[in-house]
Amino acid sequence: MILHFSGTGNSRYIAERIAQATGDELLDLNEKIRKRDTRTVTADSRLVFVVPTYAWRIPQVVEQWILATEFASSASEETSCSTLKAWFVMTCGDEIGNADAYNQVLCHKKHWDHMGTAQIVMPENYVAMFAVPKPSTARKIIRNAEPKIAETIRQIEGGTRIGPGKISFIDRMKSRLVNPLFYRLFVKADGFFTTDECTGCGICAQLCPLRNITIVGERPVWGQECTHCMACICRCPNEAVEYGKKSEGKPRYYFEPERKADDDEPE
Repeated sequence: MILHFSGTGNSRYIAERIAQATGDELLDLNEKIRKRDTRTVTADSRLVFVVPTYAWRIPQVVEQWILATEFASSASEETSCSTLKAWFVMTCGDEIGNADAYNQVLCHKKHWDHMGTAQIVMPENYVAMFAVPKPSTARKIIRNAEPKIAETIRQIEGGTRIGPGKISFIDRMKSRLVNPLFYRLFVKADGFFTTDECTGCGICAQLCPLRNITIVGERPVWGQECTHCMACICRCPNEAVEYGKKSEGKPRYYFEPERKADDDEPE
């Protein structure tokens, strides 16, 4: 089973690629989390979590959902080990730090066989803090990611463990110390607001995985729950959502399929 969480489409795209190659079922964690659905999930012997990287670890909302949900194996004990094997595929704008160590701890808690974590660099989407690439640059980043995506698919299909690679002291500090500070100091909805371009279409409210947005007087209002997935700001059709002054003038990023070369805008 391929389970994916995605704010702007990067992880969903890779999950769909893996599912197409393996024939595994796709499970949308955005919907599961939005509906607060923690009913038992039954899979064969393989779980593949495809998620973005939030401050050098998997998103807290995903980890919390995993811990709250029971998982059962449909594999026959006569023909296969009933212990679930779990791979993690993490998209990022740069790197994932020591995220694999925390994924291993999570697997231990769930009594899964930890099969490692793949890092796949995709276009940056965290417009609340970083620069976001323009469409032509984003498409080049996606093309450059294709060999890594193909390699990851081969490893999963072959039942191969994915090694974490070289982990530095800085990697450990990012995942251990910066991650909790990131949530405590930066992950807040207070900065979101809409400009006069807002039409009150409600798409942002429909997309929010935490149901943190309500439409009041034809305008979105953000509550106190937020995971900074950037779905509301990056997928607004009128680019009417801003995050304080940090997003002003920046392009929005949302995954789009490859377009023809002659459609690319000049650099």
